[in-house]
Amino acid sequence: MISYPKVSIIIVNWNGLDDTIECLESIKSITYLNYEVIVVDNGSEGNDADILQAKYGNNLTIIRNDKNFGFTGGNNIAIRHALNNFKPDYVLLLNNDTVIAPEFLTEMVRAAEGDFLIGIVGPKTYLYDDPDRLQLVWFDVDMQRGQPHQIGSGEIDRGQYDSTRTVDYIQGSCFLIKRTAIDSIGLLDEAYFAYWEETDYCMRTRKAGYKILYVPLAKIWHKKSDRAVKPWYKTLRSSDQVKIAPQTVYLETLNNFRFMKKYATRQQYCCFLLNVFSYFFWWQCAIFLLYRRNTHLLCSYLRAVIAGLSLKAG
Repeated sequence: MISYPKVSIIIVNWNGLDDTIECLESIKSITYLNYEVIVVDNGSEGNDADILQAKYGNNLTIIRNDKNFGFTGGNNIAIRHALNNFKPDYVLLLNNDTVIAPEFLTEMVRAAEGDFLIGIVGPKTYLYDDPDRLQLVWFDVDMQRGQPHQIGSGEIDRGQYDSTRTVDYIQGSCFLIKRTAIDSIGLLDEAYFAYWEETDYCMRTRKAGYKILYVPLAKIWHKKSDRAVKPWYKTLRSSDQVKIAPQTVYLETLNNFRFMKKYATRQQYCCFLLNVFSYFFWWQCAIFLLYRRNTHLLCSYLRAVIAGLSLKAG
């Protein structure tokens, strides 16, 4: 029989009211018995926080930020609030554009409670618009090339990833962190702002001696299907450009360099640069200029590469 350690569920909202409401409605169905919900409004342009407060009242805590502190900053503000006020045993970082299965939290906590060395637990993630197709189950990073490899991405779920297992990295859309791991590792690295922050946190978790667990009985559906199966740097069709913001290109590129400079060995970083400038850089510039015909994306990419190269190691 499972016990019910306290869980603080944290959702960051930034101009995504409809998604956040759908996510909160799905949380109402969960079977877990000991949790509270914290919504961080990250400086939304409208009155999202007022609408959420009126709709849900005392059923959740709303933190109102006066500007967008990013995914990392918004979550860190809420984590500090949770640790100081609710004393949770676990913190769950949940993207606002997800919906969840009723048993998802019960299954993740059950698995985490089975081993004190488990620091992070992640679910099986499906595409919201194609609910039997996997977004991914976990991912690895090729430290020679500096590129993530998404396991299960785009596959129909036929039970091929139904075994609970220890992995290197899980996606940040649903991220259950044990309190003892937070006490040991600290909060998210706010230098990332958004993108690669969960990769960084998983790396820090493993370096601290904790395990990362993938739990297939925990299931969620994620709406970011435009980038879920094929990231921006792998799509060629110019019609896709409306789905990609220059800020996304900038942050993903810059934080790719940031992660590699922080964790790659000297040899790995040299291989990464060789891969970038012998092929990837020129291919990506051609995509932005010739296929997408979008100079804004190209300029964002070039700015990010220059900024990435200037980052200090570590």
